[in-house]
Amino acid sequence: MRGFRFSVPASRGGTVLLFLSLLLTLACSSPAAAQNKPTRAERKEMKEAEAKLPEKYKQWLEEVDGLITIEERALFLSLEKDYQRDAFIKQFWEVRDTYKSTARNEFKDRWDSNVALARSMFPDLKDDRARILTLNGPPAARIEARCSTIIWPLEAWFYAGSDRTRAEFVLIFWRKWGAGPFRIWQPSDGLESLFTDTAATNRDKSLSAIANGCMDGDKIAGAVAWVARQGQDYDLLQQKLLERPDMKNGEWISSFGSYSTELPEGAAPLPAKLDVDYPGRYQNRTVLQGLISVPASGAAPVQLAAHRSYNLLLTGEVLQDGELFDRFRYKFDYPANPGEEGEALPLVFQRPLRPGAYNLIVKVEDVNSGKIFREERTISVPATERVAPVTRPPESVDAETARILAEANAALSNGETSLRILPPHGELQTGMLRFDTLATGSVDKVTFALDGKPLLTKKSPPYSVELDLGPLPRPRILTALAFDPAGTQVASDELLINANGNRFKVRLVEPRRGQRYTGSLLARAEVEAPEGQTVERVEFYLNETLVATLYQPPYTQPVILPKSEEIAYVRAVAHLTDGNTTESLVFVNAPDNLEEIDIDFVELYTTVIDKKGRPVDGLTQKDFSVSESGVKQEIARFEKVTDLPVHVTVALDVSASMGESLDKARKAAVQFLQETIRPKDRAAVVTFNDHPNLAVKFTGDVADLAGGLAGLKAERGTAFYDTVVFTLYYFNGIKGQRAVLLLSDGKDEGSRFTFEDSLEYARRAGVAIYTIGLGEKIDKKKLERLAEETGGRSFFLKNVDELAGIYSAIEEELRSKYLIAYQSTNTTGENTFRTIDVKVAQPGTEAKTLRGYYP
Repeated sequence: MRGFRFSVPASRGGTVLLFLSLLLTLACSSPAAAQNKPTRAERKEMKEAEAKLPEKYKQWLEEVDGLITIEERALFLSLEKDYQRDAFIKQFWEVRDTYKSTARNEFKDRWDSNVALARSMFPDLKDDRARILTLNGPPAARIEARCSTIIWPLEAWFYAGSDRTRAEFVLIFWRKWGAGPFRIWQPSDGLESLFTDTAATNRDKSLSAIANGCMDGDKIAGAVAWVARQGQDYDLLQQKLLERPDMKNGEWISSFGSYSTELPEGAAPLPAKLDVDYPGRYQNRTVLQGLISVPASGAAPVQLAAHRSYNLLLTGEVLQDGELFDRFRYKFDYPANPGEEGEALPLVFQRPLRPGAYNLIVKVEDVNSGKIFREERTISVPATERVAPVTRPPESVDAETARILAEANAALSNGETSLRILPPHGELQTGMLRFDTLATGSVDKVTFALDGKPLLTKKSPPYSVELDLGPLPRPRILTALAFDPAGTQVASDELLINANGNRFKVRLVEPRRGQRYTGSLLARAEVEAPEGQTVERVEFYLNETLVATLYQPPYTQPVILPKSEEIAYVRAVAHLTDGNTTESLVFVNAPDNLEEIDIDFVELYTTVIDKKGRPVDGLTQKDFSVSESGVKQEIARFEKVTDLPVHVTVALDVSASMGESLDKARKAAVQFLQETIRPKDRAAVVTFNDHPNLAVKFTGDVADLAGGLAGLKAERGTAFYDTVVFTLYYFNGIKGQRAVLLLSDGKDEGSRFTFEDSLEYARRAGVAIYTIGLGEKIDKKKLERLAEETGGRSFFLKNVDELAGIYSAIEEELRSKYLIAYQSTNTTGENTFRTIDVKVAQPGTEAKTLRGYYP
């Protein structure tokens, strides 16, 4: 977890510093440490800070006490202003939204409903009954004991299960002396503790006394008896029912804390000037463009080896009617060259806003000196139809800066032109399909291309195209470009056909190929993140120089071009919080006769094994040679892979023939996942019989993966070939080291796809398949071929007890690979299979990698 950045106001510096100390301690600990209790001094400081909160925030903290983590509470109590607290609460619920694709937040709705019910039933949310109800929902049945002369006030709650556990359970709540909140009764308290003093004088402290002396006594006595029998299991059950839901998106805390615009105590001033303009529109909003000019002489460059640069961090907030409307964060890095001290460093940012009055707050921190510039200004954003033409120099910006930025601002649309390709419904898209588009604004024609090759141009609506995608669900890229009557490209879109929720891609919408730029351009990127993952930042580069880092959408940034260079390129690099990256590159101002050549950069994850099948370590680049289609290739990159993230899918046969072996096979798979999955790795579970089923999507949570392997029943036939295609399809959009562990005990029975289809699809997917055959009914030759063609291995065993050892061998192999990369010199067509042959100079060894690929 990343560190936290907070501003410390003078009035509460001690309190916030204590919170910061607590947060940093937790950040350096294991994930479980986030649930540890703070020290007595920390609790005292937090209690005092909470007492100073307005009443509505006190009430909110009370309502989410069973949800909020120590880190979140400390951050919330460090906030100074109500609009910051409101923004925190909004994001607090957003990160817990179970189904983000829906308009409602089902998790929040359910929690609010449970809190309202608890408030109506109980006097205090700190009562154990209220805590159980808010976290687990109301019970299926609730019985209150009405026999005050025998036992203390008592309730028995009966659950058929909850979100925390599928099993049925019973809880006993009691209140000794008839005062104070109800507490969960522990078997260790002893049965006698439930009886009143009056009952004690009668010396009858048995379940029979409860059954015979209380209304519904038999049910209450039965509930108490059930609880008493659980012993230590009851303690574990309580812990599970009362623990805070696992916060798998804890990164949001550090991100939220880094957006503070407060001025730290004692910060030295950074000389700077803020200019504001409204150069155009973004969709249906007006674009606010801010330019903060920082004199280079007032900033401090840093020298790292031969690199010397200025590094500035811009944080901003936009308030409307006292509420946070927008917040943003940028990082600017400028190379420091001799003689530039007299120039200004331009920090340009753009935010799309609705027309109206706002309060703009900006803070610029010189990372190297700690100096800070801060300004708060009231702005009035005009309606989009009243935005001045972008060619008019803005009054608040000097003429030279306006001239330079005018070209970038011209890319902002003053119309409402847009184009979106509408994907057809369903997955595994094959055969003849029609793709429609949604076009708005001034569109005269739309040109379509498939995998970069022109298809057709439609000069009148509907702007659609029909494609024959073939019998296999291959990934294809469909591009649509919209042009106005003057022939100028005004919009574009791109669709990856047969994509899924794992795709991670960034696409540069601006600048556009073939368009010339002189002073500036507008870089605009669109990012698709894998399902359940978050984009941490997007970096824009001009050539290899980092221009700006954006930590929030829209990913739009004006870029000033160098005066001395004609041909340049812009790169957008997107980063996920787990460290994975992807990028897009566009050449600008390239001559018309510059031919773009597609260069295939081939990456081979290679395992070298000895005669006993054990991985061989210690090899160097000179030990390897690579040929493609018989032609030797030059190795451009070589490294031993040990810590690279792995995406692996365990595919388990659950057909009827697996009945006797399923339980052991399931346990071996869980053990493999427990021993293999590291923090940056992701795994998925596919189960299959007469059809494949995605039991668990890619995740790093071993508990979730184990849950997908629970409750399986062996039944029906075996659709083996369909499972191969289905599982490999799920890898679409994922890069890096990928593997499938496929276990089956039988031949294919009734797949839609043939073996040749699955083999062809495996060749195109480039995912290593480890096939594991159990028993005598398997087709060994086909399993061996799937493994050999994809760089995996095949294993055959007669007894399921051998499976744990097989999984262990595969885990060792996944962590013992060499990455060999080269630029292919092959010029054959895209539908030609290119064979690959990797040789190892060391005698008695064999290299296992892809047999080939389709370009």
